[in-house]
Amino acid sequence: MSDIQVGQNSFEMPPKEGLSIAHFLTVSDIERSARYYEKVFGARILTLGDGNAPCYLQLANIWMILNVGGGPTPDKPTVTLSTPDPDHINSFMNFRVADMQASYQLWKSRGADFLTEPIDKYGEIRCYIRDPDGYLIEVGQSHAGVMYG
Repeated sequence: MSDIQVGQNSFEMPPKEGLSIAHFLTVSDIERSARYYEKVFGARILTLGDGNAPCYLQLANIWMILNVGGGPTPDKPTVTLSTPDPDHINSFMNFRVADMQASYQLWKSRGADFLTEPIDKYGEIRCYIRDPDGYLIEVGQSHAGVMYG
């Protein structure tokens, strides 16, 4: 699989050494979700899975794993994986963009389900998208001069 360059480091999935991090989403239909992230955001599908194996995606500078839910397993004996309740979210992905209006128009044209149009507030312009399983994605553009670090 392909390398992603981040500064002086190279990260690949699966890693040959060191550490790579992926964001795992429990989905109801692996192929539908993979095609959504591919179509709307330009993710690269690395492996599509087959119902028993997960799907791996490369999206910008992150790796994603998509797999169906299920009950407890020997390595997580009290945990059940399921898609989210769309009105009770405790985490979400945050996409930072250079041009909010261009991203909003492009992703909307590709089928993104935005909760509202972009709103200018708190020193940034932002809005939220729901993916096919109800996961929340924040899209934000910082005003010039606002730095993170």
